[in-house]
Amino acid sequence: MEQQEPKAPHKGIKKGLYVIPTAFTAANIAMGFLAVLWSIRGFDIAASDPVAASGYFNYAAVAIGLAILFDTLDGRVARMTRTATEIGVQFDSLADVLTFGIAPIALIYSWGFATAFNEKTTEHGLGVFLLFMYLMCGAFRLARFNLQATRPRVLKEGTPKLDKKNFVGLPIPPAAGLMAAIVHYSPMPLSFHGEGLARFYAILLMILIAALGLLMVSTLRYSSFKTAGTGRRNLYLVLLIAAVGMLVWLYSKYVLLIVSTAYVSHGVIWYVLGQFRSRPSDEAVEA
Repeated sequence: MEQQEPKAPHKGIKKGLYVIPTAFTAANIAMGFLAVLWSIRGFDIAASDPVAASGYFNYAAVAIGLAILFDTLDGRVARMTRTATEIGVQFDSLADVLTFGIAPIALIYSWGFATAFNEKTTEHGLGVFLLFMYLMCGAFRLARFNLQATRPRVLKEGTPKLDKKNFVGLPIPPAAGLMAAIVHYSPMPLSFHGEGLARFYAILLMILIAALGLLMVSTLRYSSFKTAGTGRRNLYLVLLIAAVGMLVWLYSKYVLLIVSTAYVSHGVIWYVLGQFRSRPSDEAVEA
Protein backbone atom coordinates (compact mmCIF):
# COMPACT_ATOMS: atom_id res chain seq x y z
CA MET A 1 0.00 0.00 0.00
CA GLU A 2 1.47 3.30 -1.12
CA GLN A 3 2.07 5.88 1.52
CA GLN A 4 0.91 9.39 0.85
CA GLU A 5 3.50 12.10 1.13
CA PRO A 6 2.92 14.24 4.20
CA LYS A 7 1.70 17.70 3.45
CA ALA A 8 4.01 20.56 4.25
CA PRO A 9 3.00 22.15 7.58
CA HIS A 10 1.07 25.41 7.37
CA LYS A 11 0.82 25.14 3.58
CA GLY A 12 -2.71 26.51 3.63
CA ILE A 13 -1.67 29.37 5.88
CA LYS A 14 1.21 30.16 3.52
CA LYS A 15 -1.20 30.41 0.61
CA GLY A 16 -3.46 32.67 2.62
CA LEU A 17 -0.60 35.05 3.32
CA TYR A 18 -0.47 35.98 -0.37
CA VAL A 19 -3.90 37.57 -0.03
CA ILE A 20 -2.77 40.09 2.60
CA PRO A 21 -0.55 42.31 0.39
CA THR A 22 -3.19 42.17 -2.35
CA ALA A 23 -5.82 43.36 0.14
CA PHE A 24 -3.72 46.42 0.99
CA THR A 25 -3.26 47.13 -2.72
CA ALA A 26 -7.02 46.84 -3.22
CA ALA A 27 -7.53 49.32 -0.37
CA ASN A 28 -5.07 51.62 -2.14
CA ILE A 29 -7.20 51.46 -5.30
CA ALA A 30 -10.38 52.06 -3.30
CA MET A 31 -8.91 55.25 -1.80
CA GLY A 32 -7.92 56.51 -5.25
CA PHE A 33 -11.38 55.74 -6.59
CA LEU A 34 -13.07 57.62 -3.75
CA ALA A 35 -10.65 60.55 -4.11
CA VAL A 36 -11.65 60.97 -7.76
CA LEU A 37 -15.38 60.82 -6.93
CA TRP A 38 -15.07 63.32 -4.08
CA SER A 39 -13.02 65.67 -6.27
CA ILE A 40 -15.72 65.61 -8.94
CA ARG A 41 -18.43 66.22 -6.35
CA GLY A 42 -16.48 69.11 -4.85
CA PHE A 43 -16.00 70.73 -8.25
CA ASP A 44 -19.72 70.37 -8.97
CA ILE A 45 -20.70 72.55 -5.99
CA ALA A 46 -17.56 74.73 -5.67
CA ALA A 47 -19.28 77.81 -7.13
CA SER A 48 -22.60 77.48 -5.29
CA ASP A 49 -21.42 76.16 -1.91
CA PRO A 50 -17.63 76.49 -1.42
CA VAL A 51 -17.82 75.42 2.23
CA ALA A 52 -19.44 72.10 1.38
CA ALA A 53 -17.04 71.70 -1.55
CA SER A 54 -14.09 72.13 0.79
CA GLY A 55 -15.35 69.14 2.77
CA TYR A 56 -15.29 66.93 -0.32
CA PHE A 57 -11.84 68.21 -1.31
CA ASN A 58 -10.58 67.45 2.18
CA TYR A 59 -12.06 63.93 2.01
CA ALA A 60 -10.23 63.38 -1.28
CA ALA A 61 -6.94 64.62 0.19
CA VAL A 62 -7.30 62.36 3.23
CA ALA A 63 -8.10 59.40 0.97
CA ILE A 64 -4.83 59.94 -0.92
CA GLY A 65 -3.00 60.12 2.41
CA LEU A 66 -4.54 56.82 3.52
CA ALA A 67 -3.61 55.31 0.18
CA ILE A 68 0.04 56.16 0.86
CA LEU A 69 -0.25 54.24 4.13
CA PHE A 70 -1.76 51.21 2.39
CA ASP A 71 0.85 51.39 -0.37
CA THR A 72 3.63 51.36 2.24
CA LEU A 73 2.10 48.47 4.14
CA ASP A 74 1.54 46.18 1.17
CA GLY A 75 5.22 46.21 0.28
CA ARG A 76 6.40 45.73 3.84
CA VAL A 77 3.91 42.94 4.49
CA ALA A 78 4.97 41.18 1.28
CA ARG A 79 8.63 41.34 2.32
CA MET A 80 7.92 40.27 5.90
CA THR A 81 5.82 37.28 4.84
CA ARG A 82 7.97 36.54 1.78
CA THR A 83 4.91 36.62 -0.45
CA ALA A 84 6.16 39.11 -3.05
CA THR A 85 5.24 38.04 -6.59
CA GLU A 86 5.71 39.45 -10.08
CA ILE A 87 1.98 39.97 -10.53
CA GLY A 88 1.91 41.76 -7.19
CA VAL A 89 4.54 44.23 -8.38
CA GLN A 90 2.58 44.96 -11.56
CA PHE A 91 -0.73 45.19 -9.69
CA ASP A 92 0.80 47.66 -7.25
CA SER A 93 2.12 49.84 -10.07
CA LEU A 94 -1.27 49.95 -11.78
CA ALA A 95 -2.83 50.94 -8.47
CA ASP A 96 -0.25 53.72 -8.06
CA VAL A 97 -1.08 55.17 -11.49
CA LEU A 98 -4.69 55.57 -10.39
CA THR A 99 -4.24 56.66 -6.78
CA PHE A 100 -1.11 58.80 -7.07
CA GLY A 101 -1.42 59.82 -10.72
CA ILE A 102 -5.03 60.34 -11.74
CA ALA A 103 -6.55 61.01 -8.29
CA PRO A 104 -4.28 63.97 -7.34
CA ILE A 105 -4.69 65.40 -10.84
CA ALA A 106 -8.48 65.32 -10.45
CA LEU A 107 -8.16 66.90 -7.01
CA ILE A 108 -5.78 69.70 -8.03
CA TYR A 109 -7.79 70.52 -11.14
CA SER A 110 -11.13 70.58 -9.31
CA TRP A 111 -9.80 72.46 -6.28
CA GLY A 112 -7.36 74.77 -8.01
CA PHE A 113 -7.12 75.31 -11.75
CA ALA A 114 -10.79 74.89 -12.64
CA THR A 115 -11.87 77.42 -10.00
CA ALA A 116 -9.03 79.93 -10.49
CA PHE A 117 -8.96 80.14 -14.29
CA ASN A 118 -11.57 80.43 -17.00
CA GLU A 119 -11.53 77.49 -19.40
CA LYS A 120 -10.76 79.75 -22.37
CA THR A 121 -7.66 81.34 -20.83
CA THR A 122 -4.06 80.44 -21.59
CA GLU A 123 -3.37 79.78 -17.91
CA HIS A 124 -6.08 77.12 -17.79
CA GLY A 125 -4.62 75.34 -20.79
CA LEU A 126 -1.14 75.50 -19.30
CA GLY A 127 -2.40 74.04 -16.03
CA VAL A 128 -4.05 71.12 -17.84
CA PHE A 129 -0.84 70.52 -19.81
CA LEU A 130 1.27 70.45 -16.65
CA LEU A 131 -1.12 68.02 -14.99
CA PHE A 132 -0.86 65.76 -18.03
CA MET A 133 2.94 65.92 -17.94
CA TYR A 134 2.87 65.09 -14.23
CA LEU A 135 0.88 61.95 -15.04
CA MET A 136 3.28 61.01 -17.84
CA CYS A 137 6.31 61.52 -15.61
CA GLY A 138 4.70 59.44 -12.87
CA ALA A 139 3.90 56.59 -15.27
CA PHE A 140 7.46 56.68 -16.62
CA ARG A 141 8.84 56.68 -13.07
CA LEU A 142 6.82 53.56 -12.21
CA ALA A 143 7.88 51.80 -15.42
CA ARG A 144 11.54 52.57 -14.72
CA PHE A 145 11.23 51.31 -11.15
CA ASN A 146 9.68 48.02 -12.28
CA LEU A 147 12.41 47.52 -14.86
CA GLN A 148 15.15 48.19 -12.35
CA ALA A 149 13.52 45.87 -9.83
CA THR A 150 13.49 42.97 -12.31
CA ARG A 151 16.87 43.77 -13.87
CA PRO A 152 19.14 45.09 -11.11
CA ARG A 153 22.01 45.82 -13.48
CA VAL A 154 23.28 48.79 -15.43
CA LEU A 155 20.93 49.05 -18.41
CA LYS A 156 23.13 51.51 -20.25
CA GLU A 157 25.98 53.81 -19.50
CA GLY A 158 24.98 56.40 -16.94
CA THR A 159 21.97 54.48 -15.59
CA PRO A 160 22.29 54.01 -11.81
CA LYS A 161 22.27 50.52 -10.31
CA LEU A 162 19.40 49.40 -8.13
CA ASP A 163 19.94 50.43 -4.52
CA LYS A 164 17.61 49.01 -1.88
CA LYS A 165 18.34 51.88 0.48
CA ASN A 166 17.45 54.59 -2.03
CA PHE A 167 15.02 55.28 -4.83
CA VAL A 168 16.21 56.73 -8.13
CA GLY A 169 14.03 59.78 -8.64
CA LEU A 170 11.16 60.98 -6.51
CA PRO A 171 8.58 58.20 -5.99
CA ILE A 172 5.09 59.10 -7.12
CA PRO A 173 3.34 58.50 -3.73
CA PRO A 174 5.24 61.33 -1.93
CA ALA A 175 4.63 63.63 -4.91
CA ALA A 176 0.90 62.99 -4.68
CA GLY A 177 1.12 63.23 -0.90
CA LEU A 178 2.52 66.75 -1.07
CA MET A 179 -0.33 67.93 -3.29
CA ALA A 180 -2.87 66.23 -1.03
CA ALA A 181 -1.25 67.82 2.04
CA ILE A 182 -1.60 71.27 0.47
CA VAL A 183 -5.30 70.72 -0.15
CA HIS A 184 -5.75 69.28 3.35
CA TYR A 185 -4.05 72.37 4.79
CA SER A 186 -6.41 74.72 2.90
CA PRO A 187 -9.37 72.78 1.45
CA MET A 188 -11.38 75.84 0.42
CA PRO A 189 -11.46 76.21 -3.40
CA LEU A 190 -8.90 78.71 -4.69
CA SER A 191 -11.70 80.91 -6.04
CA PHE A 192 -12.76 81.53 -2.45
CA HIS A 193 -9.65 83.69 -1.90
CA GLY A 194 -10.57 86.18 -4.61
CA GLU A 195 -9.56 86.41 -8.27
CA GLY A 196 -6.12 87.93 -7.69
CA LEU A 197 -4.95 85.56 -4.97
CA ALA A 198 -6.52 82.59 -6.70
CA ARG A 199 -4.49 83.24 -9.85
CA PHE A 200 -1.33 83.78 -7.82
CA TYR A 201 -1.75 80.55 -5.86
CA ALA A 202 -2.60 78.64 -9.03
CA ILE A 203 0.59 79.85 -10.73
CA LEU A 204 2.63 78.71 -7.72
CA LEU A 205 0.85 75.38 -7.97
CA MET A 206 1.87 75.10 -11.63
CA ILE A 207 5.51 75.59 -10.69
CA LEU A 208 5.23 72.94 -8.00
CA ILE A 209 3.63 70.40 -10.34
CA ALA A 210 6.31 70.98 -12.97
CA ALA A 211 9.01 70.53 -10.32
CA LEU A 212 7.44 67.30 -9.05
CA GLY A 213 7.33 65.90 -12.57
CA LEU A 214 10.99 66.70 -13.15
CA LEU A 215 12.01 65.21 -9.82
CA MET A 216 10.21 61.95 -10.62
CA VAL A 217 12.12 61.43 -13.87
CA SER A 218 15.41 62.66 -12.40
CA THR A 219 18.23 60.47 -11.08
CA LEU A 220 18.30 62.10 -7.64
CA ARG A 221 18.47 59.71 -4.70
CA TYR A 222 15.59 59.47 -2.25
CA SER A 223 15.69 57.33 0.86
CA SER A 224 13.44 54.27 0.65
CA PHE A 225 13.43 53.57 4.42
CA LYS A 226 13.22 49.85 3.57
CA THR A 227 15.97 49.06 6.07
CA ALA A 228 14.62 51.38 8.76
CA GLY A 229 13.97 49.78 12.11
CA THR A 230 16.17 46.76 11.63
CA GLY A 231 18.14 45.37 14.52
CA ARG A 232 18.50 47.49 17.64
CA ARG A 233 16.95 50.49 15.97
CA ASN A 234 13.56 48.80 15.87
CA LEU A 235 12.52 50.26 19.25
CA TYR A 236 13.47 53.78 18.21
CA LEU A 237 11.46 53.40 15.01
CA VAL A 238 8.39 52.36 16.97
CA LEU A 239 8.77 55.37 19.26
CA LEU A 240 9.22 57.69 16.27
CA ILE A 241 6.14 56.31 14.51
CA ALA A 242 4.10 56.69 17.69
CA ALA A 243 5.24 60.28 18.13
CA VAL A 244 4.55 61.22 14.50
CA GLY A 245 1.18 59.46 14.63
CA MET A 246 0.13 61.45 17.66
CA LEU A 247 1.27 64.71 16.06
CA VAL A 248 -0.67 63.86 12.90
CA TRP A 249 -3.76 63.18 14.99
CA LEU A 250 -3.47 66.50 16.81
CA TYR A 251 -2.08 68.77 14.07
CA SER A 252 -2.62 66.93 10.81
CA LYS A 253 -2.77 70.04 8.63
CA TYR A 254 0.66 71.21 9.70
CA VAL A 255 2.48 67.93 10.32
CA LEU A 256 1.49 66.29 7.02
CA LEU A 257 2.51 69.37 5.06
CA ILE A 258 5.87 69.56 6.86
CA VAL A 259 6.61 65.83 6.50
CA SER A 260 5.68 65.69 2.81
CA THR A 261 7.66 68.84 2.02
CA ALA A 262 10.68 67.51 3.91
CA TYR A 263 10.68 64.22 2.01
CA VAL A 264 10.25 65.81 -1.42
CA SER A 265 13.02 68.32 -0.75
CA HIS A 266 15.54 66.03 0.96
CA GLY A 267 16.66 64.48 -2.33
CA VAL A 268 17.45 67.90 -3.74
CA ILE A 269 19.25 68.89 -0.53
CA TRP A 270 21.37 65.71 -0.61
CA TYR A 271 22.31 66.43 -4.22
CA VAL A 272 23.29 70.04 -3.51
CA LEU A 273 25.33 69.06 -0.46
CA GLY A 274 27.03 66.35 -2.49
CA GLN A 275 28.25 68.94 -4.98
CA PHE A 276 30.06 70.80 -2.19
CA ARG A 277 31.81 67.78 -0.74
CA SER A 278 35.55 67.84 -1.09
CA ARG A 279 36.77 65.67 -3.93
CA PRO A 280 40.40 64.93 -4.81
CA SER A 281 41.62 66.85 -7.82
CA ASP A 282 42.92 65.09 -10.91
CA GLU A 283 46.46 66.17 -10.06
CA ALA A 284 46.23 64.60 -6.61
CA VAL A 285 44.95 61.35 -8.07
CA GLU A 286 47.77 61.20 -10.63
CA ALA A 287 50.35 61.90 -7.93
